[in-house]
Amino acid sequence: MAWNYGDILDTIAPMLPADAPAMIHGDRMITWGETTKRTNNIARGLIERGAKPGDKLAFYMRNRPEYMETLATSFKARMTHVNVNYRYTADEVFYIFDNSDAQTVVYGSEFRHIIEELKDRLTKVATFVEVTEDGTTAAFAEDFETLATNGDGSQLDIKRSPDDQLFIYTGGTTGMPKGVMWRHGDMREAQLNALRRLGPVPESLEELQAAIKEVGPAGKMIPACPLMHGTGLLTALGNQMNGGCVVTLSHPSFSPEEMLVAIDKHKVASAAIVGDAFAKPLLKTLDENPGKYDLSSMETLISSGVMWSMEVKQGLLKHMPTAIMTDSFGSSEGLGFGSSLTTADGVISTAKFQIGDRCKVFDEEDNLIEPGSDKPGFIALTGPIPVGYYKDEAKTAKTFKTIDGVRYSIPGDFCTVEQDGTLTLLGRGSVCINTAGEKVYPEEIEEVLKTHPAIDDALVVGVPDEKWGQSVTGIVKLSGDGDFNEEDLRQHVRGALAGYKTPKRILVGDAVPFRASNGKADYKAVTAFALNELGIPA
Repeated sequence: MAWNYGDILDTIAPMLPADAPAMIHGDRMITWGETTKRTNNIARGLIERGAKPGDKLAFYMRNRPEYMETLATSFKARMTHVNVNYRYTADEVFYIFDNSDAQTVVYGSEFRHIIEELKDRLTKVATFVEVTEDGTTAAFAEDFETLATNGDGSQLDIKRSPDDQLFIYTGGTTGMPKGVMWRHGDMREAQLNALRRLGPVPESLEELQAAIKEVGPAGKMIPACPLMHGTGLLTALGNQMNGGCVVTLSHPSFSPEEMLVAIDKHKVASAAIVGDAFAKPLLKTLDENPGKYDLSSMETLISSGVMWSMEVKQGLLKHMPTAIMTDSFGSSEGLGFGSSLTTADGVISTAKFQIGDRCKVFDEEDNLIEPGSDKPGFIALTGPIPVGYYKDEAKTAKTFKTIDGVRYSIPGDFCTVEQDGTLTLLGRGSVCINTAGEKVYPEEIEEVLKTHPAIDDALVVGVPDEKWGQSVTGIVKLSGDGDFNEEDLRQHVRGALAGYKTPKRILVGDAVPFRASNGKADYKAVTAFALNELGIPA
C-alpha cells in the first residue's frame, strides 16, 4: 500500500463522530470535527504563505494539542516534520533550524525570547507561527489560532505521495544532532509490521475506513514523554492515525500524579513512558496511595529508549493487573528491532527481547552471529527503514549498510542472541549515555570542558544511577596551573549546552590513562576510575 499520513487523515475523518475527542489537555478538549477543519485551514494557510511540498516545518513546543495539530498539518500540506528539543540552548536550537533548512517554525510563546534572539540569523525561515496562551504574538509571527480558524475547513485538493517525508532529529552522535529521514510509506509499514505480529491489520485505506466504521475510533493514549522525542511522537502518531485521542500532560516536567489523574478521569487505554525514570515515580505514587486511582481502563504501558527494570514492571502490574507492560527496542533509525511483553502471568528478564523477524546480528566484520554463540554483535534491521541522515552521506553509509545485497539499519546497539532468538542488550557500541531517555554523547561535553582554562583534557562517561538510568560524569586532567572547582566547571558546561548534558559529577583523574597510544580515548579506564571514586560497584 502506498501509504501517506495526510491521505490517512482525509480518509478516516468522515468515519469519525464529529464530537469524538481528538485531543485533551487539562480541561481543554478538541473534537475530531474541529481538528479536521482546523488543520485543513492551517495547511492551506501555510501553502498560501509559500510552503511547498518537501519544505521543512520545525516544531518548537512542549506537549500540547497544537503539536498534534501541527503534525497533521505537516502531513496534509506535504511538509516535513522537524522535531526541536525545547531543552536546547539558543545556539543548539539554531543548529536544528539551520541544518534542517526549516521554512516554517511553529513555536510556543514561552520560547519567544529564543526566537527573537535567533530571528535575524534564521534567513531560511519564511514563516513563524506562535502558539500563545493570551492571544498576543510577536510582531513578526502569525497567530496559530488565527490560522486555525481562518477558512472554511474544507479538505485540500492535493495529491500526496508515500515518498513524502518526516524527520526525527536524534540527540546527536558526536555533538551534532542528525535528521533521520523517514518516508511516510516506510514509517507506516514499520508501524504496521509490529501490529501484524498481534493479528490482522487494515492493509489499505478502504480497509482502514471500514475498520473504523465497524469498531469505532481507537481509545485514548497519553504520551507521558516529550512528543519531540521518537517514543512520544510515534506512539501518539499511531493512535492519531486510528482515530484515537491523544491526551497530553500540562506540567512542564513529568508529574506522576497528573498522569494517574488523567488515566482515571479520561479512561485512558495506553500510555508511553521512558523506562524507570518515569515508571519509578509512578510506582511510588501508586504505592503511597493504594486504591486512589482507577486504572482499570489501562491496556498497555509502553516504554522505549532506555532499560525498564523487571521489579518496577511487576510493581506496576499489581496496580493494573490486566495491563501489558511493553518494552520496545527501537530507535529513530529503525522500528521493530525487538520487543518484550510482561503481564501479571508472565515474567521476562530485563534486557531480553524477542528478536523481530526482520532482524539479524552481525559482528564488526559484517559476519552473521549465530544464535546461541554468546558472541556479541551489532543488531541490524531490514525492511522499511529510513532513507538516511539529512545532509550527511558519510554517516548514512555507516549506519545504513548493505550486506550481501540487503540494506540494513545498524544504529550501533550491541547484543547477544540466544538459541531461542531472544536478544540480550549490552548497550550502545558507541559511548552514548542514556540519561532519563535523553541521549547524551560524551564528545560534545568533552569539547566544552576542554575550553575551560583549568582543564587540559577531559572525558565523559555514564555511570549507573537509580533515578536517571545513567548519570553523566566528567573526568578531567588539570592544566599545569589550573585550580579545580567542580561547581565552576559544571556551570561552564551549563552555559554552553542543555542542562541535562551537564555532568552530575566532575572528578579529577590526573593519574588515569586517558588515551591509548593512537590518541583514542580509553573510556574503559576512566569508567572504572569513576565507579571506584563514586563507590559504585563495577
